[in-house]
Amino acid sequence: MNPIAKLLIGGGVVLIVLGLIWQLGGRFLNLGRLPGDIVVEKENVRFYFPIVTCLLISAAGSLLFMLFRWFGK
Repeated sequence: MNPIAKLLIGGGVVLIVLGLIWQLGGRFLNLGRLPGDIVVEKENVRFYFPIVTCLLISAAGSLLFMLFRWFGK
């Protein structure tokens, strides 16, 4: 099989699994509403920036890619 096809199929499977984890685990992890996420509410405006959630997801992704790279050698 073509290596690009394998990459696309693997990426699709990873996205599906991540979507299921996000959907089912969102009840327990409470991502998007962590302490440190910025929420500003005025009369008719709500500004929301989940900075701590972004940092947590970035750190988890970096760790995951580091492990893939380490075990791939």
